[in-house]
Amino acid sequence: MGTDGRATAIGHLDADCFYVSAERVRDAFLMDKPVGVLGNQGACVIAKSYEMKGRGVRTGEPIWEAMEKCPDGIYIKRDFRWYEVLSRMMLDLMRDTSRQVEYYSIDEFFFRAEVGRGETFEGLAASLRDRIKKCVGVPVTVGIARTRTLAKLISDASKPYGARAVLGAAEEERLLADLPVTEIAGIAGRRAERLSAWGITTCLHLARADRALVRRLLTASGEALWWEINGDPVQAIHCRRPVHKTLSRGGSLGESTDEPVLLYAWLVRNVERLIEELRYHEVAAGRLKVIVMYKTGHTGLGQRALVVPSDRFDLLLEAARPCLRQAWARGATATHMHVIADELTPRGQSALAYFDPPERRIRAEAVARVKERINGKVGRFAIRSGATLHLPAIYADVANSYDICDIRDKTCF
Repeated sequence: MGTDGRATAIGHLDADCFYVSAERVRDAFLMDKPVGVLGNQGACVIAKSYEMKGRGVRTGEPIWEAMEKCPDGIYIKRDFRWYEVLSRMMLDLMRDTSRQVEYYSIDEFFFRAEVGRGETFEGLAASLRDRIKKCVGVPVTVGIARTRTLAKLISDASKPYGARAVLGAAEEERLLADLPVTEIAGIAGRRAERLSAWGITTCLHLARADRALVRRLLTASGEALWWEINGDPVQAIHCRRPVHKTLSRGGSLGESTDEPVLLYAWLVRNVERLIEELRYHEVAAGRLKVIVMYKTGHTGLGQRALVVPSDRFDLLLEAARPCLRQAWARGATATHMHVIADELTPRGQSALAYFDPPERRIRAEAVARVKERINGKVGRFAIRSGATLHLPAIYADVANSYDICDIRDKTCF
């Protein structure tokens, strides 16, 4: 049991270099070699092994710069389908171990840690770590503490392949004193600057800071972190994903562009992906936003409310088109696009639009069902809008038919 006699605590399990570790599960040749996993277009490194990190390669670094630093590295295109298989295996093992498990992200879990007579939290952390490695083949690190924020800090500080439980106040203080405050998830950028102005630069500084000051600087969410790092759990473990307030699809355009026809093709692609999610979660969008980011650092935004909430392709595209015009900067090179649906309502519970003829509605629903059925049988995007024909490289590459956002039930999205 814990040093204070407790029998329950909160655990955090995080895979070590998950994408690289997953590639090593199916190809042992990659063991102990510098390995980088590349994003959609193979343009940048989205994950790297510790060996490659030691050469100075950073996450998000363009491939040509990574190759200069690590010319003997092995670069592999990401395969989210495979990563999800291993992630689900880890989730099943976690659920065998704990009564409460939160599927936080593809490689990260929070769980209720419980020990019985003669057992220790340190032993629980080590046995869970070893079991995941033996059954899934992925190395992980486990931290156990009084709160989820402390548990995550402990596991992050124990990487790689660590297993540690910290439940005593003195040991917590030693840990917090050595960690920059930016190690806490949710504190970075402007929030860190605000704290720094008051001399709060480490986690221990934050723990000892006046609670009212922290709330004034970081609002209620910052105050919650203050309670958490002082050992008072205020953030629950979510065994089921909370209901979505928004859904979005988008991301990097791969190859930057200033061509309107390509931007429109990306818009249609992202709307089609968004509709998949709306229909999966059985909700309809009440408003659409289109965000386009440019090389200059400028961000364009367009938004429009729908007459009635909908998940129909024709109505959503009709709303998204003027949004793109609002977000578009003529002549500027776009790098990213996001299509966001909010004001979500349960599907089928909104009033019908007065100017939407029944025959048009019935036909659109029939087309959507046929499209879903064929794509479900033949393959995702086997049937799609002709507007996306301007993106042949995307649809010719099977890796692009799957995205980390499509791994559902996680709470981080």
